Amino acid sequence: MQVQTGFRFRCYPTSAQAQVLLRWMGCQRFIDNAKVTEDRYYRKFARKALGLPEQYPPVDQQYSRYIDQELTPWLKDVPSQVLRNGAVRWRQAVARYFQGLGGRPVIRKKIGRQAVWLTSELFAFKPIVDTQTGEILGNRLTVGTPKMAVGDILFNAHRDYRIPNSIRIGVEAGKWFLSFSNECLSQVPDEAETVEWLRKFSEEELRARTFGGDRGVEIPLAGNHGETFDFDPVQKARMEKKAHQAKRYQRQMARQRTQAVKEKRPSGANYGKTKKRFAKSCQYGKNVREDFAHKTSRAIVHHPDHLLMVYEDLNVKGMTKKPKAKKDENGKWAKNQAAAKAGLSKKILTAAWGKTVTFTKYKAIKAGKLCIPINPYQTSQECAECGYIHPDNRVSQSEFVCQACGHQDNADHNAGRVIARRGVRLLLSGGYAPKEVKRCGIFRRKANEAIGPVRSEFTPGESIVSRMAGNGRTQGTGHPLPEGRNQEILFVREEPPTTTVQMV
Repeated sequence: MQVQTGFRFRCYPTSAQAQVLLRWMGCQRFIDNAKVTEDRYYRKFARKALGLPEQYPPVDQQYSRYIDQELTPWLKDVPSQVLRNGAVRWRQAVARYFQGLGGRPVIRKKIGRQAVWLTSELFAFKPIVDTQTGEILGNRLTVGTPKMAVGDILFNAHRDYRIPNSIRIGVEAGKWFLSFSNECLSQVPDEAETVEWLRKFSEEELRARTFGGDRGVEIPLAGNHGETFDFDPVQKARMEKKAHQAKRYQRQMARQRTQAVKEKRPSGANYGKTKKRFAKSCQYGKNVREDFAHKTSRAIVHHPDHLLMVYEDLNVKGMTKKPKAKKDENGKWAKNQAAAKAGLSKKILTAAWGKTVTFTKYKAIKAGKLCIPINPYQTSQECAECGYIHPDNRVSQSEFVCQACGHQDNADHNAGRVIARRGVRLLLSGGYAPKEVKRCGIFRRKANEAIGPVRSEFTPGESIVSRMAGNGRTQGTGHPLPEGRNQEILFVREEPPTTTVQMV
C-alpha cells in the first residue's frame, strides 16, 4: 500500500514577493468564495437555473463570468491558472462532500492561515550546482509565469524530498511556509493485513505488546505500562503567559477599532501591528501542542514493544462545544454553566487530545502497526484486575480503589490497562474491521485536451478532479532519495509465537 508523506518547509519571500503572493491568495480566495456563494444561491431557490427551468445548474469549474472590466478588473493582474485553481478547489470540496468526506464548502475568511495553490505551470524547482565540483547542492524555487514572474523564493529544506506536481505557499502569523506531498517510496502493509497478523497472537501475548492510552485534563496522556506524557513546566508557563498576552492584545484591538469607527476612518497602522502581535501570541501555543503531539506519537509508535495502540473513541468536538442558551419559565435567560464549560473545554483543547491520536494513526500505518478506538463507556470506573465497575471505584482524580477486590492503583494507569484489555479483546474477537477509505482521485486530461498557456474562458464541466487532503496523489517527477539519507522509519514485521488464541 502506498501512503502520502507531507512536507512543510519554511520559505522566505522578499517584501515585494510577499505582496504579489498575497494578491494571488486574495484572488484565488475570491473565486472560491464566488463559487460557494453562487452554489448557495441556486440551492436556496431549488438549485434551478433561472434560464433553464427544471434543470439543475452544473457543478463545474467555470470562472470567467466573475472577471468584469468594471467590477473586478484586478482579477486580470494575476495568472489565469491561479483563478482556475480557485475554482478547482471549490470543485474538489464539492466532490469530497458528495463522497461523505466532509461538509459543504464554506466561505474562506481573510483572517488566519492563508495559502495559494500553485500547479506545475506556476513554479519550477531548478537545481543549484556547485561550479567547482559540479555537485547538486539543492534546489531553488522559481514562482510565476514569463509574463507575471515572482522570482526565486528561498526555502529551508530540512529533509530530502522529491519534486511535486503542485505546491501550496502559505502564511500564518507573519511566517511563510512551502508545503506539498509525495508518495512514500517504500511499500507498507495494508491495514487488513496488519489486523490478520495481530490476530495470530494470543490475548496475553498481545496485551503485553499493546499500548492503552488514557487521555485526561491534568495529565494529557497516560499509558498502561506506567508511562505519562505531559508538557514540561517551561512550556506550561510560557503558554499561560502567551494566553494572557493574547487577551490583552484583543482588548487593545477592540479599543483601536472602536476609536476608528467613532472617528469614521479606517483602522490605522497601530491596529495592524496589534493584530500581528495577537497572531504571534496564539501561534506559540499551537506550535507547542503540535510539537508535543508529534513527539508523543513517535515515542509510542516506534517503541519496540508496541504493536497495537488503543485509544478511547472520544467525541472531542462535542465535548468542547459551547452549551446552548436556556430560558426559564418566565422567559429569562437561565444559567447554563457556560463559564465552567469554557474552562474545561480550554483544558481539553490545550491537552491536544485529537492531534495526538491523529498523528499516532498515520505513524502506525507507516510502521506496520495498528491504532484502533474502543468504547470509552466506564473505562475510568472499571477495575483492571477483576473487572468490577462502580462509580465509587474512582476515589479522586488520581486515586482508584476497587470496592470489590480492594485493588489500589493510580486512576490513569488503571484506565490505561482497561483500555488496552478492551482493545485486545475487540481485535481478537473480530469486532474490529478496517473502514473502507473513500478517495477522490485525480483524472488527468489527455494531451490534446490540456488547457493552453493563454487565459481560458471556461473549464469544461465534465472534468473530474481530486478532493483528497493536501495535494492529492502526486507523481514523483524528481530524483529519488539518496541511499541511506534520512530514510523514514518503516515497519519491521516479526512473526508471532506459535500459540492459539484464547479469550479470557
